[in-house]
Amino acid sequence: MPKPASTLLFSLLTMGLTAQAPVRKAEVIPVAATIPEDEAIQKVIAPLAAEIKATFDLPLVPVPLGVFRGRRGEENLLGYWVADVMRKAAQGVIGSPVRFAITNAGGLRANLRPGQLKVGDIFEMMPFENELVVIELTGAEVIQVVKEGIVRRGGEPCSGVKTLVGGTAEAVTFTITWEDGSPIDPEAQIKVATSDYLYGGGDSIPTLKKGRKPFTTGLTLRQMLLDECASLAKAKLDLLPPAPGRTTIPVPILEAIRDKKLKL
Repeated sequence: MPKPASTLLFSLLTMGLTAQAPVRKAEVIPVAATIPEDEAIQKVIAPLAAEIKATFDLPLVPVPLGVFRGRRGEENLLGYWVADVMRKAAQGVIGSPVRFAITNAGGLRANLRPGQLKVGDIFEMMPFENELVVIELTGAEVIQVVKEGIVRRGGEPCSGVKTLVGGTAEAVTFTITWEDGSPIDPEAQIKVATSDYLYGGGDSIPTLKKGRKPFTTGLTLRQMLLDECASLAKAKLDLLPPAPGRTTIPVPILEAIRDKKLKL
């Protein structure tokens, strides 16, 4: 039985493909100083690079004590500062109180060292384009968000609340209140400032994804921090670290968190 025309055409095409030379094996070409610069590209890049460098060297505000992320169980004062600025900026945008803010420690990539803070220092500390978002959670969901942050990495930096962790790794207890010590009403509707990254499910805080009435401010966290530094400089104030004491976690429970043995 003769083959249909379509089958013959396919056979011919297949024969043509198999007759071609074999595909070359991929090879790795290292990017090193031996590769010459492209002069045309350099003419475009050079003035932009000079402009960026000049901008990065611009002074912002004195940081006499430095502001640090903390390590080995120390509190993340840099994260506290970022979360505080997030609350303040969010309130300015929506024009109503924002009682709680949370950011992620993993997004803070450098400490602010003592001395004169420059624009480039903020870019180094916050290299991502994450945006400030305001959502609505119940008080019970705010408490759950804080707990999830503790289990995730010993507490994500928050603003507006105080947290005391007690008990044991097998029977952990949480006391989470507003920053003035007053109880959080589990039924209350709370405005929450966070980042689009966390709201989208980043860094394993799933309750944030339940946030209702999301409002994207269009303001990046980096620009928000630059604006805050400019405001401090205009007022002739230094950038000082927030006071510690927002989160208290015993060492054995911190070790259980590190070993991923703590469960909610």
